Amino acid sequence: MELVMAADDLRTVVNRLRRAQGQIAGIIRMIEEGRDCEDVVTQLAAASRALDRAGFAIIATGLQQCLAEPESSEAPDRDQMRARLEKLFLSLA
Repeated sequence: MELVMAADDLRTVVNRLRRAQGQIAGIIRMIEEGRDCEDVVTQLAAASRALDRAGFAIIATGLQQCLAEPESSEAPDRDQMRARLEKLFLSLA
């Protein structure tokens, strides 16, 4: 399944990923500086949520594309697509 996203959606996902990238760099600095464990874990959780949201946005776009193309909803293809989407969702769980 090819990833085709509208410019606004793509920008939103890329911004989330850049934010997570900055958070991860900050977490590395915190660890190197010997910062409080609770603060590090809080930042790890925030970075994880940012990555999850980016992943869900990409999956939602894939679902939207699948629903917009009803001619590709033949039974074997639908089952295969469902299995692929389920695997993607579970990979973020």
